[in-house]
Order: sequence, then structure tokens, then C-alpha cells
Amino acid sequence: MRVRFGYVAIALNVPQGSPNKTITVKTIEKIPDHTIRNNRLRLILEENLHTTLRILRYNVAHDIHVYRLTSKTVPLATHPITTGWNYIEDFQDEWREIGDMIKKHNMRISAHPDHYTLLNSQKSEVLESALRDLDYHVSLFKALGLSPAPQLVLHIGGLYNNKQTSIARFINTFNQLPEGIRLRLMLENDDKSYSAIDVLTLCQHLNCPMVLDIHHHTCHNNGEDLAHLWPDIVNTWGNSVPKIHASSPKNSKDFRSHADFVQVNAFLPFLKTAKELNRDFDVMVEAKQKDVAMFHLLDELEKIPGVKRVGNATIEYL
Repeated sequence: MRVRFGYVAIALNVPQGSPNKTITVKTIEKIPDHTIRNNRLRLILEENLHTTLRILRYNVAHDIHVYRLTSKTVPLATHPITTGWNYIEDFQDEWREIGDMIKKHNMRISAHPDHYTLLNSQKSEVLESALRDLDYHVSLFKALGLSPAPQLVLHIGGLYNNKQTSIARFINTFNQLPEGIRLRLMLENDDKSYSAIDVLTLCQHLNCPMVLDIHHHTCHNNGEDLAHLWPDIVNTWGNSVPKIHASSPKNSKDFRSHADFVQVNAFLPFLKTAKELNRDFDVMVEAKQKDVAMFHLLDELEKIPGVKRVGNATIEYL
């Protein structure tokens, strides 16, 4: 069984390796001249794109094939203040260069729209905002030249005092999404509202891939054993490689927040469970120390009997 590892957005081993540079609405509103305002936005985006390219080069050099793009690449992309700014056309060469590198090195690239991207909201303005955000993310993948594939991780949303009604509302909205959005979505269990079995059942109904978050499952479950759920979760991916999220709790009081590192003892039980099915999968490490935490976990796993390091960011569990 081969398992690849990746990390989220920022590369701490890369100097100035954050592609999250942005600007507040309050600050941009203080710039009265629209030309100067637009130039400020363009400079920020240019820096984020160049940083992304440097990070991808670092990933290639270290055999990292799994990576999550930041949703903050384009500053204030979905805010009305940037209406009319064609950030794709302005930097089409940069987008193309990044996309060409991704395709050349067969990287698995994803993004995770923020928690306010709610498809089951009862409020029309919240739903409209969610659709704008998904349109924005899809525009980035199109600019990169990446075909529709499971690229966007999404949570189900709120309970709104009635779980079944909220799920039905999600299904209704999901089925009305444009194909260019719908085909890019994968659904993840969360740490409070929708458990792994909830999301698995929904994914089976919608024919949508499920991203299992093993930390969220620990936080919120109904006693289900992952050994029983994992084969069905894998089946939601068809012939594609499944992906999971791995993290550790920050501390006993703040159990739901992510720690700096992923504890190997927290990840190992799932690895052993997955070995029973013996299906390759990818792991997105969600830890505050980003790529440093990913490599730390790999170093610890390498010490486990039966685990063989294959390249810098991949293991085989024999």
C-alpha cells in the first residue's frame, strides 16, 4: 500500500513562502484613485503567484505530489470592491506557467473554500456568496488549465435546527450546481455537525467523493468504527486515489483545533486500518507547521516496522 503526503498552502522551508498576502477592505477603500487601487491589488496577486511557483518548485525538488492551494491567492477576489477586475487575463502567463508545472509533474492540487461557503444555508444571500466563492475557485483551476476533477473540499454546512431538512437543502442545491462546479467537489466530515457516516451516506447518494478527516471523526462520531466505514469511503472515489485529512488536537481543552504537528500515534491506527483494504491513498497534513510537520510525520512513520520511505513524501506500508 502506497501513501503520499502533502501539506496546506504555506511552505515554511521556503523563504517568504506564504502565498496568502492580502489587503483589507478598509485599507483599499482609503485609496481614492482607482488606478492606484488596482495596481496595489495586482502587485499583491503578482507576489502570491510568484510565491506559489516557488513553492511548487520546492515541492518538485522534494517529491511532494499533494498540495493545497490557498483560497487567498487573489486578494479580495469575491468582494464587490474588486468587481470588474479580470485577474485571470491580467496574469494569464503566470497562471499558465503554474498550471504547466502542475501537469508536467502530475501533482494533485486542491483547494478548500472557507467555512462560510454554505450550500445548505437558509439565507439566499449566504447561498449567493457561496456560489460566488465556488465560481472564483473554479476560475483559478480553469486558468491553470486543469480539467474538472475532485479539487474542491467542502463541508456540508450548518444544522439549522433540523439535520434532515438541512441535508435535503444541500442535496437540492448540489444537484442544481453547474457541472463545472459539481464535478470538482468532494465532501468532508466535520468536527461538530456532520459525522463520517452522515457524509458517506450523502456522498453515496450524490455520487460524490468523500474526504475522510480522521481527527474530525475522533471529535464527532456516533461510535462508528473506521474499519467498517473505510471500504465504502474508498468506493466513493471509483478508480481515483482516495484522499484523507490528518491532524492532531492542539490540546485537551482545545481538542478541535489543529496542533503544530501530527502525532504518529494518532495516525498509525488509521494506517493499520487502511492496510486491511490495501488501497493506495493520499494524506493532506493539516498542521500549523505545514511542510515541516509533514516531514516530521514521515520521519516518525519511517521508524515503524513495515513502513518503507519511498522518496521524501511517500511511504509504502508492507
